[in-house]
Amino acid sequence: MRTRWRATHILGHRDGGHALLRNGEIVWEDDTIVYVGTGYDGPVDEERDLGESLVMPGLIDLDALTDIDHLVLDSWAPRDRAAGLLWSQNYFDHRRRDVFTPKERATVRAYALVQLALHGITTYMPIASEVHSAWAEPYDELVATARTSRRIGLRGYLGPAYRSGVNVALPDGGRDVAFDEERGRTGLRDAVRFLDHTAALGDPLVNGVLLPCRIETLTEDLLRETAAVARHRDVLVRLHCLQGLTERDLVRERHGTTPLGLLERTGLLDTRLLVPHGIVTDRHPDVHGEDRGDLATLAAAGVSVVHCPQTSLRYGQVLHSFAAYRRAGINLCLGTDSFPPDLIRGMDTGVHLAKVTDGRADAAPAEHYVEAATLGGARALGRTDLGRLEPGAQADLVAFRLDDIRDGVQDDPVRTFLLNGTARQATHSVVAGRPVLTDGRIPGIDLANLRRRAQSLFETMRAAYGERDLHRRGAGELFPPTFPPYEETSR
Repeated sequence: MRTRWRATHILGHRDGGHALLRNGEIVWEDDTIVYVGTGYDGPVDEERDLGESLVMPGLIDLDALTDIDHLVLDSWAPRDRAAGLLWSQNYFDHRRRDVFTPKERATVRAYALVQLALHGITTYMPIASEVHSAWAEPYDELVATARTSRRIGLRGYLGPAYRSGVNVALPDGGRDVAFDEERGRTGLRDAVRFLDHTAALGDPLVNGVLLPCRIETLTEDLLRETAAVARHRDVLVRLHCLQGLTERDLVRERHGTTPLGLLERTGLLDTRLLVPHGIVTDRHPDVHGEDRGDLATLAAAGVSVVHCPQTSLRYGQVLHSFAAYRRAGINLCLGTDSFPPDLIRGMDTGVHLAKVTDGRADAAPAEHYVEAATLGGARALGRTDLGRLEPGAQADLVAFRLDDIRDGVQDDPVRTFLLNGTARQATHSVVAGRPVLTDGRIPGIDLANLRRRAQSLFETMRAAYGERDLHRRGAGELFPPTFPPYEETSR
């Protein structure tokens, strides 16, 4: 099957980098791109003229929300309520449970994966909250997620999240980690079992990886075992670390070293490691405020930092800085980590945060962020056939409309789109040559019904925070409205 798209702008690939083609066409056969250029005169079975659109390599989201977003609840809480969003020790000891049934969790996953597709993401690595689970992610849940992902047609790098402990709120207002080490060992066994499952599937769109949770919630033994499995099975590891000062304090107290030191000590720096956020290195102003070798250590180990600028900003954080990490030779890729999974908005946010952080307008130009969302993600995955539109590459591509008057006038189509646009302008996407998004819709998905079901599950999730809260406050107290309700007065 040979297919051709035409568009006013195609972000092709030439001489090792992206190149912008005007009034171009791209042709693929089965799952492989065969032509990028103008004037193609070979036979095609199907073609589509996308008009005034930007066709790009499919976006790669390596910290992709596969949950109902909790940031809408916990990114604005004042200090006196923030602790109520963690588990209490009593909940950990006696009352922990799954808020959702397996069937409801499957609905949550379907809702989230549909959101990724609607926003032009073609390749993803999932992240889900464990707050509303009895522990982390069971094997069966990831098998179901893989099934849903295949049905939609996305390219996933999947594995059940696992951990040895969970962050708990203390009565004195502090935070600690409560451990259940056997649950951690069981989680790793499930993760290895899932690697076997993906190997047996033999589907190039389902790839097994190891996804341990946060570094402070894993024992040193479990970190070592994870590194050993990764080397033996030659699989990627993604571990949330270097993301907060509380994490740094907890790791130093328990292990007598920094999070980066713990990565080195347990052998995880000898794997193809992905680190979401990666904010708290020695460049962080509350650590040393200058580079004392952390960036060189990360670069030498081949670590990829999954930068999530929009989510970081919403929690009051920033990378110090995109340009510095890039200069140090660290591979930067992108993630969304919250709703909406809009890498276009995320890239624009990153460009402007970099200006503030480095104090210069050209600190991180748009093209560097586009490279991170495409080529950087491909490098992190070890895939030279992703993140680029050139003959021989996988036919993973997305088209965004550029003809809306609300986007303003157009200068450079990429720069203008990042500045004024949104990933909601995605109209078509293809993964491995197969359509995922067509005319802004996902065939076979009832979006209105899925939206209603997701809203109902969100209300269930929101209500359950009170049973975990140290002070057992209800959702109404933990999440008060922005303004009081308007009440009619009698005349």
